Amino acid sequence: MAFHRCCWLLPCILSTLVLQAQKPSLRHWSADGQRLITWKDGEVVETNLSSGSRRSLISKELLQQGLGDLEAEGFIPTTDGRCMLFFANTARVWRYHTRGDYHWLDLAAGRWHRLGMGLPAQSLLFAKPSPDGRLAAYVSQYNLYVEDIATGMIRALTNDGHRRLINGTFDWVYEEEFACRDGFRWSPDGRHIAFWQVDAAGTRDFLMINNTDSVYARTIPVEYPKVGEPPSAVRIGIVDLRSGGIRWMRIPGDPRQHYLPRMEWLPDGSGLVVQQLDRRQQHSLLYRCSAIDGSAQLIAEESDPAWIDILPSWDGDYDYGGWDWLEQGRSFLWASERDGWRHLYRMPTAGGEALLLTPGAYDVMDIHRVDEARGYIYFSASPDNATQKYLYRVRMDGRSAPERLTPADQPGTHEYELSPGAAFAWHSYSSHRVPIVSEWVALPSHRGDNSRSPVTDAIQQMAATPDPMEFFRLRTPDGVEMDGWMKKPEGFDPAKKYPVLFYVYSEPGAQTVLDRWGTGRNSLYAGDLSKDGYLYVSIDNRGTPAPKGRDWRKAIYRKIGIVNIQDQSMAARVFLQRPYTDTSRVAVWGWSGGGSATLNLMFRHAAIYQTGISIAAVANQLTYDNIYQERYMGLPQENRQDFIEGSPMTHAKNLQGNLLYIHGTADDNVHYQNAEMLIDELVRYNRRFSFMAYPNRSHGLSEGEGTRQHLSSLYTDFLRRHCPPGAR
Repeated sequence: MAFHRCCWLLPCILSTLVLQAQKPSLRHWSADGQRLITWKDGEVVETNLSSGSRRSLISKELLQQGLGDLEAEGFIPTTDGRCMLFFANTARVWRYHTRGDYHWLDLAAGRWHRLGMGLPAQSLLFAKPSPDGRLAAYVSQYNLYVEDIATGMIRALTNDGHRRLINGTFDWVYEEEFACRDGFRWSPDGRHIAFWQVDAAGTRDFLMINNTDSVYARTIPVEYPKVGEPPSAVRIGIVDLRSGGIRWMRIPGDPRQHYLPRMEWLPDGSGLVVQQLDRRQQHSLLYRCSAIDGSAQLIAEESDPAWIDILPSWDGDYDYGGWDWLEQGRSFLWASERDGWRHLYRMPTAGGEALLLTPGAYDVMDIHRVDEARGYIYFSASPDNATQKYLYRVRMDGRSAPERLTPADQPGTHEYELSPGAAFAWHSYSSHRVPIVSEWVALPSHRGDNSRSPVTDAIQQMAATPDPMEFFRLRTPDGVEMDGWMKKPEGFDPAKKYPVLFYVYSEPGAQTVLDRWGTGRNSLYAGDLSKDGYLYVSIDNRGTPAPKGRDWRKAIYRKIGIVNIQDQSMAARVFLQRPYTDTSRVAVWGWSGGGSATLNLMFRHAAIYQTGISIAAVANQLTYDNIYQERYMGLPQENRQDFIEGSPMTHAKNLQGNLLYIHGTADDNVHYQNAEMLIDELVRYNRRFSFMAYPNRSHGLSEGEGTRQHLSSLYTDFLRRHCPPGAR
């Protein structure tokens, strides 16, 4: 795991520091933006980007003294470089390694200190300091603690926490669907801590069964609100560290019919800004909450007839908190699709009219840096090609056109980490042809520390080699234009006919058609699809999160399993008109949402697809969690037929081709019950199929010795047997 923005900053014990929020990486900027601190060859190194000089900050020997044989998963330096916090001995909480041990190093004294002594090892989450550096706060076993770093004295700020009452972090569904993990924030003066409390007492458990670790099976309960079930009640409190008292924010509305996905302190410490979403996630309210009496003042609201995406759903830098304040807190940066595109607005903290800052017919894809002093916002966008990604900046006057900073001769996908002040950036580039290449560059010139760019060199080296992939756009008979890619067989001969393997996801969670490294590769196939003579193809339908505007993304509302399947099948028909495709050998596969799409395509378009491999699919939409399914489908109490019509199991009786279905029995995301419900329908209608259950494996099928090799062999053998490779 990498460290996460705003979560792990500890200052030196004896000094008060201005700390900077850092992104999840083993690479960090100094506060002045002139130096880059990285983990290199087992030690921590600092590079001065202006001079190019490099020095070791922490040697291997010193790290060994504090961490022993533990492998550090990440580190954070203080702004003066005198202290660092290391996160080690980590463990997974649901999907991510967010639990573990924290080791603090005072470089000036050469002294190590481990936080949370006396609490269970490997139990701390989200340790971070008070602004004055005297205290650190963290979560352990559902309760919030504060520790005096100098003395090691630990005090519980809550003592009522348990699996059903969660303080300072979140339950499964908030983490999975809102990216909410770190659930508390220090006040600017360090005298208070604001935190979320999740009351899951009214949320039913889903019981998973472990049949492999004992001769007696045991159940594993997970508080999991299925679609149609009300959310867990969530509230936000502020604890006074002097008195220990907690003041709860008086946010209007039924807490079991609303969500609170974002919260941060106002810069002056007078209270909090909190985002509330209604249960359907169509109405967003921003409240300014008083730290004195908990009262809530509405400062902004927005509605969408489909749904409203919160910031972490499209910009991962905000997964662990963060708020872009402007004008010393008098306003802040906010994103909205109100004009049909995802744009950034200046929002007054006291309420009032928002100012559009990024006008134009394009989507903002990521926010990289707000340089208010120079009047610029830096962000990623790709107005002309939804499969790529580039760096832009725009003036904050609301009247300027965006300026592209990424060189025009570097087509593909670019990622950036901008320094404070935006003078430098850590730049990573890849395309479907070029593996990831990284460099630091000066901005706005986008030049590195020498005359030749490693990115340009890598592109030029690949230019002389044949491109095995073709990116294309096709238009279906009903007028939908879609992006796609095709990886051609080795020695491709257009006069011959080749089997076609479609890779699908098709839901709002992800794009598959991206011009970046890894696109066109299939890690489950034990061999080389191209050498074996397959055409490997993927197409993105409406509803995928491509930067094509609000209408594209939200065309799928209440129609998952309908619109995406219609688009995919019609696009496949258009693609299969190419003379080199063998329409008697067409296969499709996908995982999770892609597994669901695979089932629907097999059951409803048997004339196109003869073979399908579906992994960890939602076979019945009524089994999935409420936040995801209600966001995109509505409430089943109001439109149940939409859920039924979009569910693969509804159409299982129509199976005609060759189906392999795969699921892990310990899948806490898409529950194994989907497999059994689907099997029940297939058996009911006497449909033949192949099935593999992986005991005690989760959604990623990553646990257990030999699992991946077995899965790969199973996948490959089934594909080769039912969709034979090679040209004819």
